[in-house]
Amino acid sequence: MEVGALRRFNRIINPKTGRAIIVPMDHGMSDGAPRGLKDMVKAIHDMDAGMADAVLLHKGLIHKADYESHMRLGFIMHISASTSLSRRPNKKMLVGDVEEAVRLGADAVSIHINLGDDDESMMMSDAGKIAKECSLWGMPLLMMVYARGHDVDSYDPRNIAHCARVGAELGADIVKVPYTGDPETFADVVEDCGVPVLIAGGPKLDSTRKLLEMVHGSLQAGGAGLSVGRNVFEHPRRVELLHALRAMVHGNASVEEALELMGEK
Repeated sequence: MEVGALRRFNRIINPKTGRAIIVPMDHGMSDGAPRGLKDMVKAIHDMDAGMADAVLLHKGLIHKADYESHMRLGFIMHISASTSLSRRPNKKMLVGDVEEAVRLGADAVSIHINLGDDDESMMMSDAGKIAKECSLWGMPLLMMVYARGHDVDSYDPRNIAHCARVGAELGADIVKVPYTGDPETFADVVEDCGVPVLIAGGPKLDSTRKLLEMVHGSLQAGGAGLSVGRNVFEHPRRVELLHALRAMVHGNASVEEALELMGEK
């Protein structure tokens, strides 16, 4: 990795731990503004106060979110999108490019691919082009790769491992996939991938403990941390939650120790 790319990469993945806490905040594109992201200025402020490593945004919200006031935070520009109003919501189209991300000061770009969908080939082709652009511009690339299509089990560990490997083979510097459900199977995902693997948050969980247990399990398996949205920014005590997650991801705290930091059991 060249110097420029490495400097950007180290603003996302902590060079001391090789791990990251990323909070994706692109949900308004697909579903409309969710609870927790209606006030983007406060949302960004809270992610910074909680010591997240980076946030992930679409280009139009960079200035509106007052990102310039929170320069400690790494910034990932998401450049693919679809909406839930579409008849083909799994078809992710490019809505930005790497040059634009460089101009806006991004530390990385991210794209979303759904394997198994009818439009898989188009998304993979776009991913290959973006990977080439990232290499030319010295821009780290995060790929969110999910198994979503006809008769495809999104949470089958074999499919998740396949998704992670596809991201690595296409040129991703960081891959985001769902958690398999246990450290043993997720260890296979990490081993097969070869680049840092982050877990997605998935559906809204009904307890803080469940989120922390999921993160702890992924770390035990060699995962590089998390890229979790709703389960963080919709949490009623999201700043405290981020501090607890940081203790786990960068300080190797146990689930019980993290809960104690939040005053929970």
